[in-house]
Amino acid sequence: MPCTDQPGEAAVSEHVAELSWSLGSQELSPGKYSPNHRMTFSGGLAATMTSAPDYGGDPRFANPEEAMAAALSSCHMMTFVALAAKMKWKVRRYQDRAVATLGKTPDGRTKIGAITLHPKVEFEPGHDVPRDALEEMHERAHRYCFVANALDCDMAVKI
Repeated sequence: MPCTDQPGEAAVSEHVAELSWSLGSQELSPGKYSPNHRMTFSGGLAATMTSAPDYGGDPRFANPEEAMAAALSSCHMMTFVALAAKMKWKVRRYQDRAVATLGKTPDGRTKIGAITLHPKVEFEPGHDVPRDALEEMHERAHRYCFVANALDCDMAVKI
């Protein structure tokens, strides 16, 4: 299923992640194989991924739920900083804690039901931004974030 708004609409850009998993010498039956796999991104960065610990994954590695929260957090931050730069805001530091929460669909399937961002923005000394302006900028960043526009879950930004 295409991710474009209109049939026949051309993609703007393409982004690649390659996944590699192997059974190895394990048995392919419930609880007998490792969910660990390698994800390699187009720039060469590679990461070991796994399922969430609740589903038998290794807690040392990222899982898809964390990766989804990270993708939203990263996109929101980059959009926020780009908008802040246009407004000539003097942002010094941006930190976030993104939390993805699993839930159930009406027909009982598990899904990411919500992702909550907790951004903290630090400005240069003497550059004060009123809270309502900061809230509006986060709303704009959310509205223009590519990842937020692709997700079908509840999303919140708590500053």
